[in-house]
Amino acid sequence: MANHKSAKKRARQTIRKAARNSQSRKAVRTFEKKLRVALDEKNADLAKTLMVAYESKLGKAAQKGLYHAKTASRKVSRLAKQVAGLN
Repeated sequence: MANHKSAKKRARQTIRKAARNSQSRKAVRTFEKKLRVALDEKNADLAKTLMVAYESKLGKAAQKGLYHAKTASRKVSRLAKQVAGLN
C-alpha cells in the first residue's frame, strides 16, 4: 500500500487508466470478432460497415498507445484485403 500522498494519487490514477484501457481494448476486440463473423458469413455490406468502425476504433487505440502503430496498420490491412475480396 502506498504511504505518500503522491503515491496514493498515482495508485488511484493507475486504476482509472487501466479501466479505460481495458474498456478500449475490449471494444476493439468486439468489433474485430463481429467483422470476422461477417466475413465468414460472406456478408459484404455488413463487413464494409464494420470495417470502417473497426479501423476507427483500432486507430484511436493505437494513437493512445494501446496497440503499436504497425500492429494496428497490419491488422487493418489484412482485414481490409479480406473485405475487398468479398465483392
